[in-house]
Amino acid sequence: MIQLPLFLIGYMGAGKSTIGKSLAQRLDWAFVDMDDAFEEYYNIKVGKFIEQYGENAFRIKEKRVVEELADCEIQKVVYALGGGYPCWEDNMDCLLELGTSVYIKWHPKHLTQRLMLTDLSLRPLLKNKTNKELLSHVQQQMAQREPIYRRANWVVEAPLQDFSEENDEQIVDYLYKKIQNYDNQRDTR
Repeated sequence: MIQLPLFLIGYMGAGKSTIGKSLAQRLDWAFVDMDDAFEEYYNIKVGKFIEQYGENAFRIKEKRVVEELADCEIQKVVYALGGGYPCWEDNMDCLLELGTSVYIKWHPKHLTQRLMLTDLSLRPLLKNKTNKELLSHVQQQMAQREPIYRRANWVVEAPLQDFSEENDEQIVDYLYKKIQNYDNQRDTR
């Protein structure tokens, strides 16, 4: 059975926001990007907050936002969480209690390629890194985070071939069908 809401987790650049928006639209559910929600709650960009107050202060406030939103009456929601959220304190345990978590798993090489297509200046932890430095950083962080991410209710492995926008849509299709199957099973009982 699927417990609502749905939390998308994974490393930066895994496509959580893109996949989440598309999936929510297909399901006719709400979508919340937690970085956007954080910025709305505290009236400051995530990157700027981290630069000014540090990652630890960010994680404390980020957790408050997630807990408040997850406590909302509307349960048909897809949340795209920040890459480090599940790895801080007991956050993964909380996610497992609050809803269904989905780990979008990419190979570090593909994550690096995806991140290089974004504006790294908006990501304080990655700013000013070369492609090689970024790959090394992603590999190191993924080695630490992978055991936590893998605790998710569902693990969706991205295709191993070179990535494209079609990969995100394949993941959306997979998740949509999986959720529809759960809904259909529930309706036949």
